[in-house]
Amino acid sequence: MKKPLIIGVAGGTGSGKSTLTDRLVAAFGNDVALIYHDNYYRHQVGKTYDERAKVNYDHPDAYETELLLTHLEALQRGEAVDCPVYDFTIHNRSDKFVRIEPKPVILIDGILILADERLRDHMDVKVFVDTDDDIRLIRRIRRDMVERQRSLESILLQYETTVKPMHDLFVAPSREYADIIIRQGGKNEAAFGMLWALLKDKITGL
Repeated sequence: MKKPLIIGVAGGTGSGKSTLTDRLVAAFGNDVALIYHDNYYRHQVGKTYDERAKVNYDHPDAYETELLLTHLEALQRGEAVDCPVYDFTIHNRSDKFVRIEPKPVILIDGILILADERLRDHMDVKVFVDTDDDIRLIRRIRRDMVERQRSLESILLQYETTVKPMHDLFVAPSREYADIIIRQGGKNEAAFGMLWALLKDKITGL
């Protein structure tokens, strides 16, 4: 297999980046592999739930990015990898893994992937999804209450203490590394069409 096309899709929490990547996977199915940086949160051994809940998950150090880099290099060589699965309801890695097979296109989804030079060096196309702060916060509240069983108080506390400060410090500045900046994420039909055409050319050209 030829070297895959690696596309990184970054943006703040609730920006719509996952909607965009999910739509691309749905459009191309078996030709695309999707990797979530969030699944590479470090495994926290020996910490209680309360201790894990206080970790700053929006700082680059919270991720085992070294493992992700190892997996990307393996996929580029045509080797399958076992991706960890993170359980947000317990603030820790689960004991499950997802087998990711090498594909013509690899999508990487994560808020901080453009903030890491090592990851950027593996990407052929770097995308940043830029969405208004108030919309992102509303989306995060809805997601965390429904999907992660969090209380409104805990969501807002985390947003104020770590999410917003880390967004301003790491996520927003990484926008300058993007090749493509998209407004409103997966609902931007023009941007989706552009990425769809890019993936189509890669896949049909094999």
